[in-house]
Amino acid sequence: MIERWRTTDILLLGGSAGSFKIMFEIVKLLPADLDKIVIIIIHRKKNFFSEIEKLFAENSRMLLREIKDKDILKKNTIYIAPANYHTLIETDGYFSLDVSEAVWYSKPSIDVTFESAAEIYKERCMAILLSGANQDGAEGLLKLKNNGAATIAQHPDDAEMNEMPSSAINLGAADYILHTEQIFELLLT
Repeated sequence: MIERWRTTDILLLGGSAGSFKIMFEIVKLLPADLDKIVIIIIHRKKNFFSEIEKLFAENSRMLLREIKDKDILKKNTIYIAPANYHTLIETDGYFSLDVSEAVWYSKPSIDVTFESAAEIYKERCMAILLSGANQDGAEGLLKLKNNGAATIAQHPDDAEMNEMPSSAINLGAADYILHTEQIFELLLT
């Protein structure tokens, strides 16, 4: 697992209800010279102002920014999917934002981003699915796994809302099921 982490180019983090704290801790611990692209997809309320980007940016050692349409993916940057759009990764190495219907009542959808990354990054990707109250992310995690990515589900016992990681585990989408502290340890190796 450690070797797989070291050879990846991109880290995908997906979560919903109950995932804010662990996402915040991950943002704080990642080193400035990680040499990877990090993409956060976290469910947000529609038309609800959030200062998540500002809070994360103030506590990150990496450059952190909200994704804008046609942004080019760059290493040593943390990207946060914006509310009210699905975030897709295009083969030419840039983001596109999509306004189609919500998936699992969510926009951004974790599944949409995970599935687009699966086609491009394959074994050069690691994805972690965290706490959440619906099944978004489980199918996307399975597609990533089937395309060679390293996939992790937060241990349901550690998740504030365990439906999201449990759904992925039940689908067989997780290569590894890790407790919160194990996730932190892995990302620091």
